[in-house]
Amino acid sequence: MTTYLFKVNFTEMETPYIVNQKSCSNLRKCQLLSLYHAHRQGQSAIMRCLVFLVLLGAAFAEDDKIVGGYECQPYSQPHQVSLNSGYHFCGGSLVNENWVVSAAHCYKSRVEVHMGEHNIRVTEGHEQFITSSRVIKHPRYSSYNIDNDIMLIKLSKPATLNQYVQPVALPTSCASAGTRCTVSGWGNTMSSTADRNKLQCLQIPILSDRDCDKAYPGMITDAMFCAGYMEGGKDSCQGDSGGPVVCNGVLQGVVSWGYGCAEAGHPGVYAKVCLFNDWLEQTMASY
Repeated sequence: MTTYLFKVNFTEMETPYIVNQKSCSNLRKCQLLSLYHAHRQGQSAIMRCLVFLVLLGAAFAEDDKIVGGYECQPYSQPHQVSLNSGYHFCGGSLVNENWVVSAAHCYKSRVEVHMGEHNIRVTEGHEQFITSSRVIKHPRYSSYNIDNDIMLIKLSKPATLNQYVQPVALPTSCASAGTRCTVSGWGNTMSSTADRNKLQCLQIPILSDRDCDKAYPGMITDAMFCAGYMEGGKDSCQGDSGGPVVCNGVLQGVVSWGYGCAEAGHPGVYAKVCLFNDWLEQTMASY
């Protein structure tokens, strides 16, 4: 694993707040996200970007996973997909046989969607690999503050639904603070013991708007929510981006961004899927 750690010092008037998107596909696409003006003066900012290094090629690749979680029961998350462009770079959720929901910051004009996966480095016999025919970012997605971080991927042919590949329900209402949810992905575990290729799961509670705003003052929009643990130690991380937050069988969140991974006082931030129901339904009906 290759981790790049940057420490940048700024003057009192130009102190930025630097956060990480939770995907990092290669050096060109690895965005150090956005600079935010901090509310405290004279602080140093630390930013990390885990880049994917692939030998014999100019691409950077790395196996990144959930931090502080556990290996999912194989095929217990049949809606979970891997977005692939020669390597896993983001997650996503199958919402019907033709469409996948992911994060807008994971956008590539063409992707291959891998379904029915558990160990992404082993052929297990249940996989379906289907290319995209359309990739549609939310029209109001902002790469500056990562607002409206959601996108739809239309499959070039319908997925075959079975016990290994199943859609997850879209929400009819928003989940409340305290609701316990499952986040899953093949993102950074920051662990030397976890199998780096098997789908990881983590149980996380949705946090109150007050706690979320306290963790990220001035940075949380109506289209975001926080989930996880204020004490740190458990979180989604780089490579999990676009993946599902499922609460009571319903897709309530999309892995989006955060300050580092599993750091105390900085829980994960997720796109609030319930606010996008109209856009999702209208877009899927239009293509």
